[in-house]
This record gives sequence, C-alpha cells and structure tokens, in this order.
Amino acid sequence: MNVHPRIVFLVIMLVAAFLRLWMLDLRPPHFDEGVNGMFVDQMTEEGFYRYDPENYHGPLHMYATFISQTLGGRNLWALRLPAVLASLLTVWAVWRFWEFFGVRAAGLAAAFAAVSPGFVFFGRYAIHESWMTFFLALTLHGILGVWQRGAKRDLYWLCAGVAGMVLTKETYVIHLVAFGAAFGVLALWQRVIDSEPPCPVAPWHFWTGDIVRGVGVAAVAVLLFYSGFLMVPEAVSGLWKTFGYWFATGMESAGHDKPEYTIGAFLGQFHWLCWLGWFKWPNFYWLAMMAVWELGALVGFLACFYYVGRSDARVRWLAIVASGTLLAFSIIPYKTPWCMVSIIVPFLLVAGAFLASRPIFIWLPVGAFVCAVGLLQSCLLNFRWYDSDSKMPSYVYVQTYREFDTAVAPLLDKARSDASFYHAPGHVMLESYHPLPWVLGDFTNVLYSEDEGKLDAPAFVICSKGEAESVLAALRGEYYRKDFKLRSGLGLCTVFFNAEWFGDVFGDETLERGGKQ
Repeated sequence: MNVHPRIVFLVIMLVAAFLRLWMLDLRPPHFDEGVNGMFVDQMTEEGFYRYDPENYHGPLHMYATFISQTLGGRNLWALRLPAVLASLLTVWAVWRFWEFFGVRAAGLAAAFAAVSPGFVFFGRYAIHESWMTFFLALTLHGILGVWQRGAKRDLYWLCAGVAGMVLTKETYVIHLVAFGAAFGVLALWQRVIDSEPPCPVAPWHFWTGDIVRGVGVAAVAVLLFYSGFLMVPEAVSGLWKTFGYWFATGMESAGHDKPEYTIGAFLGQFHWLCWLGWFKWPNFYWLAMMAVWELGALVGFLACFYYVGRSDARVRWLAIVASGTLLAFSIIPYKTPWCMVSIIVPFLLVAGAFLASRPIFIWLPVGAFVCAVGLLQSCLLNFRWYDSDSKMPSYVYVQTYREFDTAVAPLLDKARSDASFYHAPGHVMLESYHPLPWVLGDFTNVLYSEDEGKLDAPAFVICSKGEAESVLAALRGEYYRKDFKLRSGLGLCTVFFNAEWFGDVFGDETLERGGKQ
C-alpha cells in the first residue's frame, strides 16, 4: 500500500526534530561553542558582529545565535537552537530533491540525513557547520533546477544558497570549485560513455533583470553582514583576506592531526612495496569516518562507481561533485570532524537516487537497515558517548567532559540561590579555559590569569592539578578541593571552593587550609 508523501515527510521531520531537540542541553558546551558564545556576548555590548578574517567563519551564524540568545537568554538551549534549525532545514532541503529524482529517492536521502550520526551530533552543536550543509543543499537544488527547468525560482534558490555559503564558512570555495569542475568532468566523460537520459540544459525562463536582482540581493546581503550592517565597512575586505590565513593553516595540520588512512600506509607494511610509502598519498580519513558512522553516505560512495557507466546525467554530476569534494578534503591536512556533514550531502543524494532505482526487495531492506543503524548510532553518540573520545575515528573532538559539572554546577547553583554570588571574586588559572568564560559570563568578578600573585581569598579558583599545591599555598582561608577533567588534550584540573561561601554546599567534607594566613 502506498503511503502519502506528506506522511513520509512528516515522519522524517518528527524523527529529525526529536533527535536534535531531546535533552539539547545534556552535553556540556564545547570549546568552540564557548568561543562563539563569547562573540555573541560582544555583539550584545556593541550591537553588531565585528568580523575577523583570522576566524575563517562568516557572520551569519553569529547573528542567528545573537537573536536566539537575546530572546531566550544565556543558556545552552538558546545557544544551540539556531544550529538545530539549520540542521532541520537541511533535512527539508534534501527532501525537496523529489522534484528531480522522485519521492522515493528524496525520501531515502532525507531519512538518512534525519538519523545521520554526524548531522544529529553537529545539529546539536552551536557551530557553523549545520548552516553550511543547509546552504550547500540549497545550492545543489538551485543548480539542478536551473539545469532541468530553468525556472526563475530555481535561479533565486541558487543565489540564496551561494550567498548563504559565503556568509557561513570559507570552505565554500571548495564546494563551488567542485560544482564547476564536475560539469567539465561530466562533459568529457560523456564523450566516452553517454548519459542516459542525457538531460540537456533546459531553456531559461528568466531574463537578465532576474539575474541582476538575484545576484544583487545576494551581494547586498553578503556586504551588509560582513560590514556589521555598515558599522565596520572595512571588514568587508575580510572576504578575500581570510583566504590568506586559511591557506596558511589549511596546508598544515595546525594541531588537528588525524590517524593516517592512506594507500601508502597500507602498502608500506609490505617490505617489497615500501617504496610506495614515499608518495604523498591522500589521507582517506573521511572515508574511514563514513565506514564507521555514515552508512548512507557509504552507500552513496559505492554507488558513484555505478554512475561511471551509462546513467542519468544529473546523478552522474552529483556523483562527480561528491567524489571531487571528498578528494579535496582528503588532500587538505587540516581536518576537523564537523566538516564531514558538508562532505556527505551529495553522497546521500546519490545513495537515495541509486537505491530508488532498485527493486523493492533491495531498496526497502537496505534503506531500513541504514536508517536503523543510523538511529541507533545517533542515540548512543548523542545521549551516551557524547564526551567519549576513545572511539576512533570519532565525531567527538576536544569535547568538554561531563566532569565539567564538578567545577561549574556548584557555582551556578550557588548563584541561583544567592544572586550576590554573581559578584563573588573568582580566579581561573588555566592556559586554555574555554568554554568557562561563556558559562560563567554572568559572573562579574572572575579573573582569567595565571598570576598566583593576584590570589588572596577568592570564592573559587580553577587551576591545573600540577599547580594545585602552589595555588593552595597562595590562598587565605579554608577550601574544599575537587579534581576534574575539562576535555581531552588537557591534564587533570583542580577547583578550590572557599569554605566561607560553600560550607552549606559541601558540609563536613575535608577542608584544606591555604598557606597565607
């Protein structure tokens, strides 16, 4: 029995919304979330976002988060809701490809996106990547629309998608180059093996004036956002200056080293082939991530080989885009796992188109299996393993551990019960301390400095465990001591709670006397 497409879409969106919204504040804020939250706090003070090309990321996400935090307050729900919205819009945008490939293909791709561990994990994350996936899908939709129908609305979708990508993240240039290069590769390959159907470019039903309007509105939006709505017009130069910083960083790992998944590393295990290890092979880290976390994208990757043969020109083009994007990101040494969600968008579309063209006894069980595995992995990753960095390759990356609450929960609880505590003196002595400044952003008297000479009798002190004894020696009064782990890459940390402030919280627990009496 056929199911109405609207019911299919509703079920997909409900599942996607549940996975992204349920217990949204369960996971402690990530380092980057804390940094973005601080940028939003600066916007609250200045009234606009001051774009810095060294940050690489565009201003759109900051303005969306500013609106959310202004309306919803300084809390994790408000901080993360814009990313949730962008992630849900991505699922909707993938569903819209039914206009080109049919309801079954789009439904499979959208279902894979709805339960994708990466889409869900970073859809619950206050960073830019979910916006990138949405605008990437919108751009792909606009390109295929102009190609197949040539309608005015397709032109406008294309302009909106490209403008959104430019406003989101500098990696847009990789995707735009992949789109253009894929047309060239398709044209050359069709001379070897024809496409079937060939899908020639449709007559355009828009005029020069429509192009000027679409491109003009997109350009004005980009200029307004980058200039802080004309408050800092010189910041517009960051549009091109950012690539100088980005190329310098992107060509090096810059501390974002990942395990090597290369042909050379494999062949180098055999002594008689060890010379092959001398070549600079691409690191197929992203392909390894697909194999572990993204079965839908892996199906799309394998289906790309099918589309080498005679097949639909539009899906062949998507397969070339997907493969080219994967290769480009594999070559770039700088790798952060959230880039995965923008890499796999075209792979999910290819997977949906491929499976939809198979008999029901193939597409139905394969699609159900991929969705079931994705749903299970998403639930485990987001509600249980969200701070576990022992599984490699992993989406969990420099994530704040749940032990973070050891340090911050008593502070926040104390302030909620006694508003005067928001003005109590505190001292954070960590070299790398985010997301603490955002989490403690309502506290007015917290010093972030490693200078022990400024210690006396603060309400709390947070330092590395290795410095705990010297810090205690510089303190006046009695303190409760707690050890905790902030995130991977850092050693144990210690927090001291002043007994005068926290005696009612910790009661008869062991006290330690400071050395300055």
